[in-house]
This record gives sequence, C-alpha cells and structure tokens, in this order.
Amino acid sequence: MNLPYFDAAEVRASLPFDRAIAAIEDALRGQTDPEIDGPRIFAPAPDGEFLLMPAIGQGYTGLKVATIAPLNPAKGEEKIQGVYLLFGSSNLTPIASMDGAELTAIRTPAATLTAVKNIAEAPGGTPFTRTPKVLVFGAGVQALNHIRAAKSVFPEGTFAVVGQRIERIQALVEQLATEDITVTRGTVEDVPNADVILCVTSSPTPLFDGSLPADHAIIASVGQHGLDAREVDETLVKRSEVVVEGRASSWRESGDLIPARSVEEWKEINPANLKDLVNGKFSRVGGKPTLYTGVGMAWEDLVSAAVVYEDHRSNNA
Repeated sequence: MNLPYFDAAEVRASLPFDRAIAAIEDALRGQTDPEIDGPRIFAPAPDGEFLLMPAIGQGYTGLKVATIAPLNPAKGEEKIQGVYLLFGSSNLTPIASMDGAELTAIRTPAATLTAVKNIAEAPGGTPFTRTPKVLVFGAGVQALNHIRAAKSVFPEGTFAVVGQRIERIQALVEQLATEDITVTRGTVEDVPNADVILCVTSSPTPLFDGSLPADHAIIASVGQHGLDAREVDETLVKRSEVVVEGRASSWRESGDLIPARSVEEWKEINPANLKDLVNGKFSRVGGKPTLYTGVGMAWEDLVSAAVVYEDHRSNNA
C-alpha cells in the first residue's frame, strides 16, 4: 500500500485560517451534525494516554490517534503528538495519513473562531465592533494559532496575551511580529475592557472573576476537556448566554458547564450548538455576555483532513 503522508508544513499550507473556518462553516451548513459525533476514547499509555477520535462522513471517514505525554515538555519534547488516518467512506480503504498534532493545532482555533465570528454576526444585543479588543489567556501553540485565526476574522482588531511565563509570551509576540500581527502583554485587569476573550490554557481552575467581562463580550473557553477542569467560573456561566460546540460532548466533558449546572438543567435549557449558530438559529441577548465552550470534536478533524487530501488530489490530477 502506497499511503501518502502529509507532514505539518503540508497540513498548514492547505489550511490557512480563512479556509479552515470556511470549511467548518460549509460542513455545518450541510449534513455534519455535532450531536452524532462519536465520543472520544481514552486509553492508557506509558507516562500518558492515548486519545482515539473516529469520525464518519459521506465521502470520507477518519481516525485521529493522539498521545498526551505530560512529562515530555521537561525533556524538550512535545506534550501532544499524533497521526490522522483518512479513509474513503465507500469502501473504508485507507487513502492518506497526516500530522495529527498540526491538524489539531489548526482545527481547534478554526472551530473557536467560527463560533466567535458567528456570535458577533448574530442579531440582538449590542452591535459588535469591527475593531475588537481581543484578550487571549495562554501563550502556547493554541494561543499562537487562536490569534492568527482571530486576525483572519477581525483584521482590524487589537491583541493582548495573558500568560504565566514571560519567556513564552515574548516568543509568541516575536513570532507574530514577523507575520505583521502586533500583540502586547495583557493582565487580568484588561478583562472588563475586552470585546473577545479567548481561553486556551491548561489551567484546572478559573482564570478570572466571572463578573468582570463586559455585558457585550464574547468569551470562548476551549483549552480543556474533562469534568474536573474549568477555565471559567460558575458566575460567568450563569450570567451568560451559552453556546456549545456540541450538546452531548459538553455533557460528557465540559467542566466549564458542569457542575455550574447539572446535566439535567442543561438539557432543559438546550443551548444552541455550533450547527445552530452557523445556520442562524441563535440570537444574542442584550445585557448578557455570550460564552462559547468547546472540548474538541472528531468531526472537525475529519473536515480539516478532507481539505488537505483534496488539495493533494487536485495538485496531482
């Protein structure tokens, strides 16, 4: 079997953020439904764990195999690594493999900014500014790529980063400066004046007081999965209009939402999911911030991997 492999650079070249966001929106306007996405499968591995994320589609089906090795950063190695395997749905024949870590690093901010973009465009509430102040919590790969994605959606926005390690913030600022994106160092004191707050950390506890964000703010919390981890507090959850990546996935894995309210309460509220949002079935509520929460879903990997493969096929036709 001659199975093509697309490395990180090839994945990145096929998925600039405007294209990655458009692919997710197109999928959600079509037959992709986050509520039928399969659950993430966890399995133990030496000094870490495997994450297995299968997804089924009409044209393509895929599986991401990722590893999380918490001890790796101290050794100068990557904490998250992985491979994506793409199959043709008609016969389940393997047709490509690609760098799973880079795919994750792109599809996560693409999904987040799909949500933020569509919330900003939704009717109701305070009209959203074209020059938003974007505040990012975190200074790792996801923070870097969330700023890149946010710049593609809000080209006139301003960007600030809050992080614990000054050297990582400086490295992020310097990297983005080479891409003509100006980023300053922020603090928690910037929260009340932010229009968009992106939380992309591994913090197990809330990053700021939930009473601080402005009523018109959009907050996205996407750095964690697991019911024992939360980036935002109960105060913010209960004062916000909530949009979720997927309802079923949130009840399984969103510590931001549970135990702020029970699963039974959330089912009664029935918050809009990403598909509802993209298809115009969400309106903002005046006097309330909007909170988007995501845990990362397998259908996003599949949609993104299909773009990479289609690029390869067209370039070699």
